[in-house]
Amino acid sequence: MAEKGVGKVVQQDKTGKDKQAENKGECVTCQHHAPKGHGTMAVPPAYSDLGKSAKDIFNKGYGYGVLKLDVKTKSQSGVEFATSGSNNTDTGKSGGHLETKYKVNELGLNFNQKWNTDNTLTTEITMEDQLAKGLKLALDMSFVPNTGKKSAKLKTGYKRDFVNVGCDLDFDMAGPTVHAAAVLGYEGWLAGYQLAFDTAKSKLTQNNFALGYKAGDFQLHTNVNDGTEFGGSIYQKVNSNMETAVHLAWTAGSNNTRFGIGAKYQLDKDASLSTKVNNACLVGVGYTQTLRPGVKLTLSALIDGKNVNGGGHKVGMGFELEA
Repeated sequence: MAEKGVGKVVQQDKTGKDKQAENKGECVTCQHHAPKGHGTMAVPPAYSDLGKSAKDIFNKGYGYGVLKLDVKTKSQSGVEFATSGSNNTDTGKSGGHLETKYKVNELGLNFNQKWNTDNTLTTEITMEDQLAKGLKLALDMSFVPNTGKKSAKLKTGYKRDFVNVGCDLDFDMAGPTVHAAAVLGYEGWLAGYQLAFDTAKSKLTQNNFALGYKAGDFQLHTNVNDGTEFGGSIYQKVNSNMETAVHLAWTAGSNNTRFGIGAKYQLDKDASLSTKVNNACLVGVGYTQTLRPGVKLTLSALIDGKNVNGGGHKVGMGFELEA
């Protein structure tokens, strides 16, 4: 009798476990099937950042025709300093800028001040996530002491799941110019619109559309600017060390289609090699080496494939220091 009772309990327990296994994924209280996962959509990028991965393949790691030095430091109080100097090997013109950044955490404000060798002073005050989550407000002001010219721009932005919008008001004595943009994203698909409206002339000066798709290792971007400029790009992360990109551009009324192919290969954790070529047979090569933490060297060259023996090629070097 005791053995029968034990067997019965074991059988009931086994049946209960089996039933739990069968009901896994169902709501216990209402017996409805629980969702398998909604999957949260990340905040879509700003309009200017659409297709950024492909742009970085063609732009980052190159600096031909320029000798450049960048120095970044940070004080114990949290103030960041950035100094940059460059020399154009074609024109011989030199330039530079000094930039400081600091935060007032009590008020949630960020201050960014900049001066360059063209004697232009700029100040930007930014507040983010203070009045509302995802809301960013900024006031950008500039002043040229030599001419007395002043300008100001009020920037606003709001981002959350599925949407990223922004509106900038560029103040001018004749009448402000309104810059607005919006990007919607859903399940990897991205759609954006950008405009600029000159209130003084009551005229739409910019009218751009963009459509794209973004997956884990693949990105597609297309755009139409003012109904006359058409462009597109494809980015693919082949593996952990290799990235490739292709871009196309065409102007209405022209039979010339511009295109380029670029790639970046991570040689090791401290070195990378970048290459690109376009339909004009201009070949760009860039090599970046981290010599030690905070010290980076960039070497680059631009070769005219149609006139290899004729000269006119460009070389460049960049040196970055960060402490």
